[in-house]
Amino acid sequence: MTTTTSTASTAYWEPLWAGGRRYRQTDDAERRLMDEHLGPGRARPALDIGSGDGTLARRLHHELGYRTTGVDCAPSALALAATLDTGPGPGPVWRCLDITTDDLTALPDPAYALVTCRLVYRWMDDKAAFVHRVRRLLAPGGVFWVVAEIAGRRTTTDPALQELGITPAEAELLTTGWSVVRTADLDVLRCYALRP
Repeated sequence: MTTTTSTASTAYWEPLWAGGRRYRQTDDAERRLMDEHLGPGRARPALDIGSGDGTLARRLHHELGYRTTGVDCAPSALALAATLDTGPGPGPVWRCLDITTDDLTALPDPAYALVTCRLVYRWMDDKAAFVHRVRRLLAPGGVFWVVAEIAGRRTTTDPALQELGITPAEAELLTTGWSVVRTADLDVLRCYALRP
């Protein structure tokens, strides 16, 4: 019998991070969109899901002024994030947590003004359950910021790479049920600002 490893699990991500794999960094255009849609943090709590090397969490914390927690299921990613945090004053809180299965009461705040999910949604096995868990964490009036690659946008003939993004059905699942849905496209990526 063949078993497959969940692409949302520690068993999948830890070997990649421990082996030195790194992922797409934010660029100026994406940072401008974050400034526009997220605004100043004013020490409100933010949660960065799948924080990886912590680039987004550090920006939310040090530049936008959120009180940020970065979570990832890969211990090597969090260790890297902690070593890269050389910002002024205390940095984000780092937690090793599987957002799909772990107890959410282990998080430092019961609700978040901002929940971010950059290049993570595509990897969730049960996207509906993931979005439901995020809704439970989001404070009234908060923002769920999602950055996802859209399937078929890469200029390549490799079908495996063409299918890396989310499908129209997965995008619809993500955006259904929110009172405000704002989107902006960046090359192969789409940014979503979702409000309850």
